[in-house]
Amino acid sequence: MEHLEIERKFLVKSNNYKTVAISKNRIVQGFLNTHPERTVRVRITEEKGFLTVKGMGNDSGTTRFEWETEISLAEATNLIDLCEPVILEKVRFKVPVDGAMFEVDEFLGENKGLVIAEIELQHEDQPFKKPDWLGKEVTGNIKYYNAQLSITPFNQWKDYE
Repeated sequence: MEHLEIERKFLVKSNNYKTVAISKNRIVQGFLNTHPERTVRVRITEEKGFLTVKGMGNDSGTTRFEWETEISLAEATNLIDLCEPVILEKVRFKVPVDGAMFEVDEFLGENKGLVIAEIELQHEDQPFKKPDWLGKEVTGNIKYYNAQLSITPFNQWKDYE
């Protein structure tokens, strides 16, 4: 499925989101390509596989082309073996806030300690409620992109905002 993805990303400053989360899933993902103009991602979540292509973001970093299709678990597992080093592992919490849905990712492995919340929007100016656990906005900061975290994991950072 192809669409323009409009999202904003934030650091998370407390675990309060866990008390209102409606789901929790483990995700494993790798990148077949991390070129700045396009990324090709393989993701395994629960018993499903997905192949995703993302284009370059706009100037604000909120909007970019995304194409995704479901693939079999076997295909996804085989493709993960072909991915660039550092396979990302994370636990994703879905957290409803005032009619909107935040996805909060707690990273594991080489990115352990990093927690990022994302919200997908219908348009860039769409207002939304910011819960108390939401911290600094990092939309457009490429070091927080999953593809970049597979190249330079959080545990290698010298400066953390």
